Parts: sequence; C-alpha cells; structure tokens
Amino acid sequence: MVKNVDQCFPKPKRTSSNVLLCPKLKDLQFPMIINVCFCLRELSPVQAVIMDGDAAALTDLVGRRCSSLMEPNDEGWIALHEAAYYGQLHCVAILIKAYPDSVNSWSLMNQTALLLAAGQGNISCVDFLLRHGADPNIANKDRETPLLTACEKPNEAIVELLLKFGAQVNRCSVQGETCLHVACRHGQLNLCRTLLEAGAELNRKNIYGLQPIFTAAQHGHADIINLLASKGADINGQAPDGASPLFEACKNGHVLAVEALLSLKADANRSMKSGLLPLHAAVQNNHSRIVSLLIPLTSMVRVRRCGISPLHVAAEHNRDDIMALLIQSGFDVNSRLSCDRSAMFEDRRSTALYFSVINGNLDAAEMLLVAGADPDLDVFNPLLIAVRLCWMEMAALLLHYGANANAQIATEPCSFPAAILLRMESLPMLKLLLDHGCDAAPCFDCPYGGKTHPPVTPARRSVLHLVSVLPSILFQFCEVVSGCRGAGPIISLLLDYVGHVRLCSRLLDVLDSRSDWKPIKLKALPPHPLMQLCRLKIRHQVGVRKLKLLHTLPLPVTLVQALRRGQH
Repeated sequence: MVKNVDQCFPKPKRTSSNVLLCPKLKDLQFPMIINVCFCLRELSPVQAVIMDGDAAALTDLVGRRCSSLMEPNDEGWIALHEAAYYGQLHCVAILIKAYPDSVNSWSLMNQTALLLAAGQGNISCVDFLLRHGADPNIANKDRETPLLTACEKPNEAIVELLLKFGAQVNRCSVQGETCLHVACRHGQLNLCRTLLEAGAELNRKNIYGLQPIFTAAQHGHADIINLLASKGADINGQAPDGASPLFEACKNGHVLAVEALLSLKADANRSMKSGLLPLHAAVQNNHSRIVSLLIPLTSMVRVRRCGISPLHVAAEHNRDDIMALLIQSGFDVNSRLSCDRSAMFEDRRSTALYFSVINGNLDAAEMLLVAGADPDLDVFNPLLIAVRLCWMEMAALLLHYGANANAQIATEPCSFPAAILLRMESLPMLKLLLDHGCDAAPCFDCPYGGKTHPPVTPARRSVLHLVSVLPSILFQFCEVVSGCRGAGPIISLLLDYVGHVRLCSRLLDVLDSRSDWKPIKLKALPPHPLMQLCRLKIRHQVGVRKLKLLHTLPLPVTLVQALRRGQH
C-alpha cells in the first residue's frame, strides 16, 4: 500500500516563485496568478485535485488510502475542509463516504467543514454535510457557529437549512453578537424575520451593551427598526454610555432611521451620560435634515440642563448652515457653557461667539453678532484673540458690534489696554482699536516719570512676543514699547489720541535713539492743537457707540470723519 500522496499523484509543476499551480490556473500568465489569493501559498497535490473538482482522481486517492487525505495542513485543515470551502460537492461526498467520522473534524481554529461551507455560501455542501451528521452548533474559537457565519455573509437559504437541522438561534460570538445582531447590521429584513420566528431574543445585548435595534439604528435600517419595534423591542434602550438608538442614528446621519424612530415615539430628550442630546450629535456631524426634525422635539430646559447649547457645537465645528437654522429657531446666542464644560478649555471659553472667533470663522461670528451675541461675555475677550492673531476683519467686526477695546486679561495685568500689549507693532490694528475707543492715555501714565527706570529683565521683555507671565507682574507701556523696533511710530500714533501728556524718561530715551524720531518728542510737547483737543473732548463726551451714528446727522462729511477717526 502506498502511504505517501506524492507517490499516488504526480507533483504539480513549480513556478520560479515557488508557488504551485493548480490545474485551473496552469494556462494563466503569472502576473494574473499572483492576484488570486489561494495562489499566494503553496498548494498540496490534494488541494490541487479538490480545487479542480477532479472526482476521479480523488476516488483513486481514496482507493489507494493515501494518508494525506486525513493529514492536517498548517491550518489544521484536512481534505474535507478544502472540499467544503471550495464548494466541491462531489469531493465532499467521496470523502464523507470514505471517512464518515471526519464530518465534524476541527481545524486549528475549531472550524468544521460545515462552518466553512456556510461561510462560503456553498448550500449544496451544507445540505449534504447536515444530512450526514454535521453538527450545526459547533463553533470556532471566536464562538462563531455556522448559523452566525451564514448571517455574516447573508444567505437566507443556508440559514433556513441550518435552523431546520437544529441550529441554536441565540448562540453568540466572543463579542456577544447573536445572529439577530448580525442580520440587523447587514440590513437583512427577511433574515431578521426568519430569526425572530425561530425564537431570536429581541433584547439580547452584546458585550458592548447594544441590543439588535441599536445595531439597526446604528446602520440606518429603518425597515428593521419598524420590524423589531412591532415585536416589542425597546426603542429607547441605552448603551452603557447612555446612547440611545435615536442618538446613534442622528450621529450617523441616517434620516430614514431617525424618522422611523421618531414615528415610534422615541425620546428625543434622552441624553448620553455626558449630557449630550441627539440634537447635539446631529449638529456636530452636520446632518441638517435631522437637525430640522429634532428642533421642535428638543426641550430647551434639557438643553440648558446639559450645560452646552447646540449653538456651541455648531460654532466649534463650523456648521454655519445649521447655526443659522438654530438661531432662526430661537436658540439663545448668548447661552454660556456650564462651569464644568468651560473648565475643559484652558482659556475658559463660554460662548458660541468665542468658538467662531477662535476658528477664524468671520461669517459665523457675524451671524451671531447680528442675532444679538454679546462680544464681552467671555473671561478672555474674543476681541483679544482677533487682535493677537492680527485678524483685521474679525477685529473690526467685533468692534463694530461693541466689543470692549479696553478689555484686560485677568491673568496678565498691565497698566494699559491689553489689546495694545498684544499687537502694538501692527499700526493698522492699533489705529483700528484707537478709533473704536481704546484708551491711549494710560500708556503715558508711568509711575517713574522723569526718574530713572529699573532695567528691563530678559524674562520681562520676552512677553513682547508671548504673553505668559505670573499675575504678580504689572506691565508698563514704556518698558514694553522699548523692546519694539518700531517704537517711534507707535508712540506717535498714540499721541494722536491723547491730550496733554508727559513722556517719561524711558520713552524719551527710546525716541532719542534715532534721529528720525526727534519730531515725535516735539509732538508731545505743549501746546497741542486746539482742533485735536476739541476732537478728543467731543469723542469722550459722545462715546464710541454714538460716534457710529454721526453720519445720520446733518454734519459735514469731513467733520464726521475727523471725529470718528484719529487725525492723520
């Protein structure tokens, strides 16, 4: 008796790459062969026979009692596994007849021939194996049964066949997924019906705490949601993090699923443990149609209680169209983050406007301001962001809507407006601030006056470019401007917005450092032009906001321009 298959059957011809060619591929060019997955590993002679479906050759091998038919390969597969996997029914029949006890043999991954055939959709092999004693409930190492595998690669006929032969419908994988979970994930409505009729549990949770209806909502299968709900599934059942099927459908943008859940009276105000509502999820992920569906159903009380408005989310993620919809629907443009949510940000931001400004979103910022957003509610004034980053249009917009040009930074105190500290070297930005009420007078209030000033230490001078210092340090304008290359023009511009002032000894030293800055010293000396003093007095008396209305009065254009802007 010949015991070695190599003696029973001639070896397939090797290619130069050491890949064995099966008969079906022998006439193909090599570049085409390497794209076929089963040619990436060496084929044994038995594999070549089975893949070719050569029943006569296999019968001959069986007759010769070749030991390789029952010898497992590196994956633990025997010939029966190969035949079932490739759907070679005649080969399966030959091997089962010769080795009937091998019908439930396991591979190294605990795969049976039945599981492999079911996974490949080989229904004729599945039917034959079941009729010859294959156990439909043997699972692989991932606890996947043939039934679950047939649902994963949806095949209704194989599912019905397995159920007919006693497959257990509620067996679950290592992830806790049942066949119903899998069918819901793939949107297989008829398969879900079949499984439910076979006794599938509606509310069985996987290891993530998700029920089948949650999976259906997660993947947007509205018809399955309706089916499961009609059988009594919990449409408001929550995951461990508090997410409901509605929340998940809103997050993923499944409009039909959302409509189905809302028609079933799903709770639009059931929040995550984080406090976020389905509306927040729809806004964040830019699903405007779903936002429209949720707005009339969302409780403003619940929104306030969660500590974050959908407007904050829209602003943070630049959802301008949705922001317009929320504003139109009456959401408060001055709503502020709760203290705990604000504390998540280093700058302690609290308004939707702040998010839009820091994102550089001019359109969104204007939308909020037009709707009545207050530009001065945040701890760190949004105007200071625009100034620091030299965003002229954004700064002009905020100032137009009344942003405080004299805002200070609580942690970075200085004796003059913080906006000047942040961007004094940009003369256009500095002039914009001064035209909108930034007070230049404190820049010239030096406690040392004509006396000798203490030296400027490197640690203090470094703040000219990065404001990050201890609250105990109080900045003086003279020591900050002395580190600027364009100190002269800065001082000159500021002098246009003040009356009688005295330059301290440090400012005089700065102006003396360059001959072309000598005229600036003279500019500071009295007497000042009467026109300038009158202009400053009128600006002070009228106030910045009312200055914007001067054009409505019957006054000469040149006079209005002189009053609204600094002298040139």
